[in-house]
Amino acid sequence: MSDVPLADRDLAALVPEWLDWDQVAELLGVSPGKVRTMIREHELAAAVPVPGEGPRVPADFIQDGLVVKGLPGLLTLLHDHRFDDRECIAWLFTDDDLPGRPIDALRENRGSEVKRRAQVLEY
Repeated sequence: MSDVPLADRDLAALVPEWLDWDQVAELLGVSPGKVRTMIREHELAAAVPVPGEGPRVPADFIQDGLVVKGLPGLLTLLHDHRFDDRECIAWLFTDDDLPGRPIDALRENRGSEVKRRAQVLEY
């Protein structure tokens, strides 16, 4: 497990591909305003991966034109643990305890193991 706090992890190094809100809107078939609402309601998470750039959404959060199954519930759970969006993204893209990253497990429809892991987080 990394000793670097989630809030301080290098998101640009953890997340291989980022999308701006217009790209997310296009992939989901919604407006950029709807993407903003989805982020505010924890259906998606966004962060600024590189200083000076605008907020971005990890491309792995979108699969087959939809938000990855289980992601909104997991983001709500993480926010209940007082994580902010940046910490949620860092947690999802860090391979600490599971075989593979939590985002990979979600994308492979193994959300229950990720949710169990998130429920016992101490932060």
